[in-house]
Amino acid sequence: MDFDRHCAEIVTQAELLATELADAGLTTPVPSCPGWTLGALVRHLGAGHRWAAEIVRSRATAPVPDDQVRRVDGDDSGRLPGSWLVDGASELATALREAGPDAEVWVPFHYRTASFYARRFTHETLVHRADATLAAGLEFRAAPEVVLDAIDEWMELEALPLHFEFRPEKREILGAGRSVGFESGEHAWFLDLGGSVVTWERGRRGAAVTVRGSLTELVLALYQRQDAQDVFGDLELFKLWQTHVRFG
Repeated sequence: MDFDRHCAEIVTQAELLATELADAGLTTPVPSCPGWTLGALVRHLGAGHRWAAEIVRSRATAPVPDDQVRRVDGDDSGRLPGSWLVDGASELATALREAGPDAEVWVPFHYRTASFYARRFTHETLVHRADATLAAGLEFRAAPEVVLDAIDEWMELEALPLHFEFRPEKREILGAGRSVGFESGEHAWFLDLGGSVVTWERGRRGAAVTVRGSLTELVLALYQRQDAQDVFGDLELFKLWQTHVRFG
């Protein structure tokens, strides 16, 4: 997926959430986001779109206050504010397109261009749509190319060495011979935990523990939205790894 598709997909995922959950009550608990209602989730996501849009639009060179993203309390009466959610997604997509993928902006990691926010908020919106869909008891579906890109991005961000600086305890997952594989048909990913940092690559290798499932099942398992069902090999290693995964 390229920059233009990411921009379009932010809006598409917001529209799908607004449509699929139009009749859901805002007081519906969201088990995959403990303590949140559906209303809180929508407020968080819509505020996140607007926060990122401000960063891109202003070409921010330092962090922009994100109180609006973290403060999810609010009125859960009435219907889901679908138009407000889609408007925020559209605002972000417009800001991104006007800036272009190479516009330099502040980013919380080592990335430095607007393209980061295009990809990140595609999958932020996708996964929160999954949260909302599952909370309402509906089946979560997504286009294969979107899920593939979501898994690639998850691997890339979760493997950043920067995580060890903020959470030194994450080093507990490292050890000789340790690795985790994820497989879905012709697609596969390999996480190597055997060195001083986590590395990843596409493809099958002899992992110490392997998770198999549909692409949707894998992305939900990686984001810990659903338990992995088919896990083979060193189950204790998989449990240890899961307890140290925090991205997403």
